[in-house]
Amino acid sequence: MLQELENNFSELEKKILNLHKSHQSLSEQLSELNKEHEDLKLKYDVERKRNQVLAEEQKNIKLYSAISGNPEHNRLMKNHINRLVKEVDFCIAQLQNSGL
Repeated sequence: MLQELENNFSELEKKILNLHKSHQSLSEQLSELNKEHEDLKLKYDVERKRNQVLAEEQKNIKLYSAISGNPEHNRLMKNHINRLVKEVDFCIAQLQNSGL
């Protein structure tokens, strides 16, 4: 009976050691994955900002093309001018309503 208890204890100890090793390994993997996740978030932010800059540059290029008389962008220019006129009209209406 004592031998059986010792065997059970020994098996339990081995299982505990294996679990501890597994836990350490998983903890290390988690740390690596967290670091990789942070790196990817930073890269994503950089690329998102770059994308925004490129989109703004593309918008400006189309606008410059429309201003220079490129027929492909005439509609864009008309829309842009209409939007600016609406903004000016809105500002004038606000000034009139405020009594200035």
